[in-house]
Amino acid sequence: MVSAVFHSPGDASAEPVTVSVATPLPLSRDAANEPVKPVPAPAAGRRPGIDGRAFWMRVLPPLAGLGLLWLVWQLATFKGGAFPTPAATWDAAAKLFADPFYRNGPNDQGIGWNVLYSLQRVGVGFGLAAAVGIPLGFIIGRFEFASRMLSPLISLLKPVSPLAWLPIGLLVFKSANPAAIWTIFICSIWPMVVNTAVGVQRVPGDYLNVARVLRLSEWKLMTRILLPAVLPYMLTGVRLSVGTAWLVIVAAEMLTGGVGIGFWVWDEWNNLNVQHIIIAIFVIGIVGLLLEWALMALARRFSFDD
Repeated sequence: MVSAVFHSPGDASAEPVTVSVATPLPLSRDAANEPVKPVPAPAAGRRPGIDGRAFWMRVLPPLAGLGLLWLVWQLATFKGGAFPTPAATWDAAAKLFADPFYRNGPNDQGIGWNVLYSLQRVGVGFGLAAAVGIPLGFIIGRFEFASRMLSPLISLLKPVSPLAWLPIGLLVFKSANPAAIWTIFICSIWPMVVNTAVGVQRVPGDYLNVARVLRLSEWKLMTRILLPAVLPYMLTGVRLSVGTAWLVIVAAEMLTGGVGIGFWVWDEWNNLNVQHIIIAIFVIGIVGLLLEWALMALARRFSFDD
């Protein structure tokens, strides 16, 4: 403790004022060398409804959309007619999915088998399109000669309706199943080719200059430099292609027949079973949505933004 005496100026008779100043305690060596930690600020009071509001903003709009769909559907069937009500469709769906994998012959199978057969065709056609389209996109994006040669052909063939290719498949393969796979292939290849080529063309020139300095072979350039940089573009093309493939297979199976969700819809129409057609529409939409979500999750998994 240190004391200091002060006199009031101009008043000699005033008593001195003594002020005591506290002397800081000596720090130990460890305490003196220890860095000063900032004192955390007191936690601000959390507003009780902010998290709940975000949750309900995520939940309520989809529920409101489904409720609006149900209301419009209910109003459309208010005066009766051939269109089934939501309740009747729900009852038919409960019976249909009670045994979705039954077999009563080649042309009478459950909706589960039809969906699996359609997914199998989509998988084969889409896989072939990826095996051809992705390397072709790399070649078009990497070599100017290939780009100038193939770009006009792609611009000419890409706008053609996928179902216009179905008669060509029937003519060449003489069978409905490979013709449907051919249709999936030809409609799925274009998004992958275009997106992959654009991704290769947008690779920074510094990457290619480094490859030239290191004298990398073309294969190492493709696999170690171009592929990681092009992967987001490529996955976007894959996502677009699988959505298109799932759209086209339904129409192709309606025309070719056999087993599949498209043929199942057409067969139910011939039997005038509108309830099953509506159920198939929801099934097609849900399967397409699941495929979209799976590929979006894959794209986020390989994204380089994180």
